[in-house]
Amino acid sequence: MSIELLANQGRDRVHGGLASIDSAKLRQIRNEGLRSCFLRLEEAPFRMEFVARIYGKGFINDAAARSVNATMYAIENTEGSIIWIAFGGDHDTDYSRLRSCVLRKVRMLICVGMDNDNLHKAFQDIIPVIKDADSIATAVHCACYSPLDDVKVLFSPATPQGLSDETAGRMFRHEVNEL
Repeated sequence: MSIELLANQGRDRVHGGLASIDSAKLRQIRNEGLRSCFLRLEEAPFRMEFVARIYGKGFINDAAARSVNATMYAIENTEGSIIWIAFGGDHDTDYSRLRSCVLRKVRMLICVGMDNDNLHKAFQDIIPVIKDADSIATAVHCACYSPLDDVKVLFSPATPQGLSDETAGRMFRHEVNEL
């Protein structure tokens, strides 16, 4: 398998591929079998999906990230500085595990929802700009027209609250494509 073909699979799919290799080695299949494992990997819907590059900002749809761990993975695996769009309204989520990666990478946080106090309290001392948005559409517009250059806009809710993965993911994709 060529390195170009492997690279085209995408960074977020490599972990699944590595698990396939472990499984394949256990079953002692030949390299042709390994190649077919990588070629059959299916993309998870709304998981680290690149949507578009607009005004120098790359928009990444990670609506499936409904936990702190999933969002940590998304932030850690997004290259460069980040504008993070998250859902507010969940007072049970402990965001403390995100602090170190947020400190290193997030330059702006946009909280979608009406009650965003928990997100503000968790990150007010480490994120320079925190804004509230009443909808995904408002958040996407705010991120797109922010003065920050050469950043990725990462939609990663970090909470099971709010819209379903599919609804939120489709809305984010639609709003980005409407810009």
